[in-house]
Amino acid sequence: MIRGGRRPPATGWSVVPRLVRGAPPAVLVVVGALSLLVGLLIVTRPLTSLVLLTVYVGLSAVFSGLARIIAAPETPLWSRLVFGGLWIALGLAVLFGLGRTLELLPEIIAVLLVLGGLASIYDAASRGSVSQRVLAGVWGGTQIAFGVLSYAWPDVTVLLVAVIFGVRTIVFGATLLVRAVRAFVEGRRSVPATGLPAASVPASTTRRRRARAVWLAVGRYALSALLVVLAAGGWWANSWIEDGAQVVDAFYDPPAVVPYDHGRLIRSDEFSGQKPAGADVRRILYTTRDANGQPAVASALVIVPQDPPPGPRPVVVWNHGTTGVARGCAPSLRDASATKWAIPGLDQAIANGWVVVASDYSGQGAPGVFPYLIGRGEARSSLDAVIAARELDGITLSSRTAVWGHSQGGHAALWTSQIADDYAPDLDVRGTALLAPAAEPVALAEELTSGDANALLSILISWVLVPYADTYDDVDLSRYIAPGSEAIVREMTQRCPSEPGVIVSVATALGVSEDRPLFVGDLTAGALGRRLEDNTPTGPWTQPILVAWGDQDEVIPPHLQREFVDRLCAEGNQVRSLEYRGYDHLRTLLPGSHFVPVLIEWTDARFRHSDTHVDDCSG
Repeated sequence: MIRGGRRPPATGWSVVPRLVRGAPPAVLVVVGALSLLVGLLIVTRPLTSLVLLTVYVGLSAVFSGLARIIAAPETPLWSRLVFGGLWIALGLAVLFGLGRTLELLPEIIAVLLVLGGLASIYDAASRGSVSQRVLAGVWGGTQIAFGVLSYAWPDVTVLLVAVIFGVRTIVFGATLLVRAVRAFVEGRRSVPATGLPAASVPASTTRRRRARAVWLAVGRYALSALLVVLAAGGWWANSWIEDGAQVVDAFYDPPAVVPYDHGRLIRSDEFSGQKPAGADVRRILYTTRDANGQPAVASALVIVPQDPPPGPRPVVVWNHGTTGVARGCAPSLRDASATKWAIPGLDQAIANGWVVVASDYSGQGAPGVFPYLIGRGEARSSLDAVIAARELDGITLSSRTAVWGHSQGGHAALWTSQIADDYAPDLDVRGTALLAPAAEPVALAEELTSGDANALLSILISWVLVPYADTYDDVDLSRYIAPGSEAIVREMTQRCPSEPGVIVSVATALGVSEDRPLFVGDLTAGALGRRLEDNTPTGPWTQPILVAWGDQDEVIPPHLQREFVDRLCAEGNQVRSLEYRGYDHLRTLLPGSHFVPVLIEWTDARFRHSDTHVDDCSG
C-alpha cells in the first residue's frame, strides 16, 4: 500500500510563504521581486519610507497572528487564540493610527518582541525535537531580551526595526526568486508544496535526508549559541552605557517648598571630586529664574581659597561651555570640574585670593529645561549663583565681579554682563572675558547648516532645537525635523558627550544621515529664527571685553569671531581681541595656553581699576 507523504506540522510566524506554495513560478517572481524591493527600501531609506515601514510592521504583525491561529493544529486552541489575537490587535493598532509616527512604534515593537518571545518559549516547552526546542527557547529569550532593551534605546529601535524587518523581507523575496528560477529551469508549472510520496523515495534519498536532518540540528545549535551571544552582548552594552552615565544624586532634588526670591541658598555640601591645591570646593543648590522669568532651581560649584588675604574676596563667574543638555551633564557631577583643566587659570585665581563661582545653569543637575544658547536663562543662573554664595558661612564676597566664559559659556557671559545692572544691581561687574564664544546664534546656525549633514552636527542641532521648543511655545519642533523623527531627536538630548551612551546617538545620527537629514527646516526661519535673533546679545557693555580664539577652531569659524569683534568696535565698546595661531576650540582655556596669563593679568587689573591695555578698536 502506498502511503501519501506526511506533511510536517506548520510552524513559524509568517503566513505568506504558505500562501505561495504551489503557485506558478511567474507569481513567485512578482511576489519575490516586490518583497525584495520593499525590503531594500526599508533598510536603505528608513525615514523616507516611514509609512512603508509602519505598514509593513503592522501587516507583518497581522500575518504573524493569523499564522499562529491557523498553524500547528496540535497546539492548544487557547495558545493560538491568545498569542495570535494579541499580534493581530497590535498590528491593526499600528496600521490604524498608533504607528503613524515613530513616537509609539518602538514601544509597540517591544511589546511584539516580548509576545513573540513568550510564544516561542511556549512552543519550546510543548513540541519538537531537542534541537528545535533549544532553538525555539533561545529565540524566545532573545526576543524578550531585545524587547526590554528597546525601551532603553528607543531612538535606535526604529533603525533596528528597519534592519530586522527589512532583511527578513529581503531574504524572503530572494528565496521566492530562487524557487521560481529553479521551477523555470526544471520546466515545472508550479512549485511543489510537499515532498514526494514516501514509497517513491529511494534509499539514497533517505540517507541524504537523514544527513540533512543532522546538519539541520547542528545548525540550530550553532544559531542558538549565536543568539545567546547577541542577547548577552546587548545586555552588556546596556549595562556599560548605564554605568558610564552620570548619576544625579538627591542633592539636586529641590524640597517641596523653596524660597520664592531668586538667588537664595537652598543647601550646600562638600564637592566630592578633585580639588585644586589651597582651596575648598562646595556645591550649592539655589533659587533662580528661567528664561521666561519663572521660578527655577540651579546648582553651582563655589571654589574658595583656604588662606585668602584679609577683606571681601573678588569673584570670578565661570560660565562653562557645551557639556550636553541633560540633567546628568552638569559639570558639578564630574570629578575634574574644579581643576585647571576645566576652568582656565584656576590655580592663579586661587593664589590671588579670588573666589570662583561656576554655575551648572538651570536644567543641569537640578530639574528644569536647560537654557542652551538661551541668554537670559544662562545669565540669571550665573548671577544668582554669586548671590546665593554670599549666604555660605565662612566667606565674604566683594561686589567686584569678573565674568568669564568659553563657547556656550561665552554667550552666557555676554548675557550675564548685559543684564547684571538690572537683575543683580549689587554686583559690580568690572569686565567680561570670552574664550571662543558662541556669541551670535543666528550666524552660527547659518554657518553650521551650510555644509553637509553629519552625525555630530545632528546631535548639536538637537541640543539647540529641543531646549528652544521646550522653552518657547511658538517654536514647533516638528517644523524643523524629518516627519516622525521627534523620538530620535529628543533621545539625542538625553546623553552627554562624556558618557558612553553618546555612541548610541552618534550611531543613530549616522544611520539616519545616510538616508536623509534629520533636520529639514531652515533653522534661521520662522519662530526659531526669531528666537535665535532674540538671544543674540546686543549690550550695552559699559565694562571692557576681552575676546580670544584660535585660528584653527573647528567648532566656531574664526571669521565669525572677527566679525563679532568688528561689530563690538563699531558699537563703541572697549574690546581687546587675540587670535592664537594653531589653537583649536579648546586650546585657549587649557593649561599651557598663552592666553591664560593674559586672562589673569587683565582680570587682576579690572579688580584693581589699574590702567592696562583694554581697547584694540581704535588701533
